Amino acid sequence: MNVDQTEAGAADMCCASCGKSEVDDIKLKIRDDCDLVKYCSDQCQQDHLPQHEVMCKERVVELRDEKLFKQPESSFMGDCPICFLPLPLDPKKSSMQSCCSKVVCKGCLYADFLRQLEERLGRVCPFCRQPLPKGEEEAHRNNMKRAEANDPIAIRCIGAKHYSAGDYDTAFEYWTKAAELGDAVAHFGLSLLYEKGDVEKDKKKEVYHLEKAAIAGHHLARFKLGLYERKNEGFERAVKHWIIAANLGSDEAIGVLKQCYKWGKVTKEDFATALRGHQAAVDATKSLHREAAPEMVTGREVYWE
Repeated sequence: MNVDQTEAGAADMCCASCGKSEVDDIKLKIRDDCDLVKYCSDQCQQDHLPQHEVMCKERVVELRDEKLFKQPESSFMGDCPICFLPLPLDPKKSSMQSCCSKVVCKGCLYADFLRQLEERLGRVCPFCRQPLPKGEEEAHRNNMKRAEANDPIAIRCIGAKHYSAGDYDTAFEYWTKAAELGDAVAHFGLSLLYEKGDVEKDKKKEVYHLEKAAIAGHHLARFKLGLYERKNEGFERAVKHWIIAANLGSDEAIGVLKQCYKWGKVTKEDFATALRGHQAAVDATKSLHREAAPEMVTGREVYWE
């Protein structure tokens, strides 16, 4: 270990303001938004702020970008809970089951339908085996029960129903709760409300929710962030967003990257890598069952395509 590493390690064990160390039976706390320094108390943090403020702001931006531009492991859709293959980004190729809030791919829906038909069984959810709702009212009651149990998908779905009816205030309430539970689609919905001014027009809050959704793997949120960055910061950050979205399987992103390549804003190597990533993501969602399943209207859910 070199001298600089030793000094950095020692500093990490001491309060940046008063110098007290953890060996003095004091538990040091790291700043919420900066990992460079620790403090023994809120007062020490406040006293040290004038010395650390500039460096802190730079580090906060650095940490934010590290998180923002990290490639998500999967899209916000996740995997089908039955076949465990990634769900397609196209919402028409899967369906949210109101009884259990599971999103099932159309391949598994079709396979289960054939099984029930062959065995002359009643129609049940392919995941939890509860009887399928007989209408929209029963499906809504199912969603309400799931929402009362703090299920973020059910809460988001109810918010979408109110949004479609033009009740933006209630949609905002439901989406805010779902977003607090980590739902990417709810964050994207909130960004729309702030963008259009349906509740309040606020660009900063719109971008905040787009970033939250993008970090969670929402390809359209990532695509829109790219458009925002192109307008405000230039192509470099925009292209980063679109490459990440392309690797999630976004057709919109690969389309705009193609244009950027023609304009000389993306290198041949980067575009080729994005094409391979996009194709791999799309291929991962394919299966014999999914390809054999007929086109069907599946969703009571809104995915904000």
